[in-house]
Amino acid sequence: MRWDNLRLTDTGQGTRAVPLFARGAVTTTFDTPEFRGMIFYEIHARTIVNRVPAASHVPFQWTINPYRGCTHSCTYCFARKTHEYLDLDAGHDFDSKIVVKVNAPELARKELAAPRWGGHHIAMGTNVDCYQRAEGRYRLMRGILSALRDARNPFSILTKGSLILRDLDLLTEAAEVTDVGTSLSIGFADDELWRSVEPGTPRPGRRLEVCATLTGHGLPCSVLMAPILPYLTDSPRALARTVALIAEAGATHVVPIVLHLRPGAREWFLGWLGREHPRLVPRYQELYGRGAYAPKAYQARVTRQVQELAARSGVGRSSPAAARRVRPPVPPPGAGGPEQLTLL
Repeated sequence: MRWDNLRLTDTGQGTRAVPLFARGAVTTTFDTPEFRGMIFYEIHARTIVNRVPAASHVPFQWTINPYRGCTHSCTYCFARKTHEYLDLDAGHDFDSKIVVKVNAPELARKELAAPRWGGHHIAMGTNVDCYQRAEGRYRLMRGILSALRDARNPFSILTKGSLILRDLDLLTEAAEVTDVGTSLSIGFADDELWRSVEPGTPRPGRRLEVCATLTGHGLPCSVLMAPILPYLTDSPRALARTVALIAEAGATHVVPIVLHLRPGAREWFLGWLGREHPRLVPRYQELYGRGAYAPKAYQARVTRQVQELAARSGVGRSSPAAARRVRPPVPPPGAGGPEQLTLL
């Protein structure tokens, strides 16, 4: 692999090769049902608090990502292309070959304590999910959250994982000393579709329970209603059902985002669509024939529908007063135009 030999080794000319990671990867497999067929590359990262490139045009500047690749296996995941930077493919490898930054907690504590660090807001889960199944074994987030709490550093988490509840104690402790925001990604409530398109995630109903638990403990929790899948989850009935369940869970806001298909994700998702819903392939080619995003008129129509449904369902009205004062959820990089990011 491209990064396998990128270590701090002497080049023979008095200089050292520039490493992608400070040490080589240790390859680990686990013979348990939930991890069968998966490979974990345990590496020591050089940094963990990373600045987001200005070209990303997202409402945050700093992130922590303890993993690369994701066991959630969402067919549409926009981050798939990033696996190709490691000479791995954006399809099966992204789902089953996971890079684990095992020194993330120690690095986070060190970098947050550095004199040059300005205490900026840190977003987590905006590339791949920090509470994917691998986190149940590696438990990196507890150390990261402890470091953020001790530094009184503001942060937010976006996840599809129910594992976030394992760290409820640290989240509530951090919320007493700094600004903490949480968001669940729940694009639809159809269990049959979920099994096919998001096979490694907790079911939508379980994620709604997580949202309710967080808000019930006074922690702000918003819902990123993403992705809304054209011709699969965008009917008035499907949108109404999903928004009603989000309101019932006590979410503070809901942000609708229509599916976008960037390179890597595009090929993998359209392959899935051709197998599972071949009749929709021509319609998707029409919607996404000119780029990664559906036409703006379509996005605006769906967003308007969700806004109206949220107003009628009372999204945000039943959540704790403390949660209502929280910042809105953080959309992922490349989420789309302003009409997609309207906060409800």
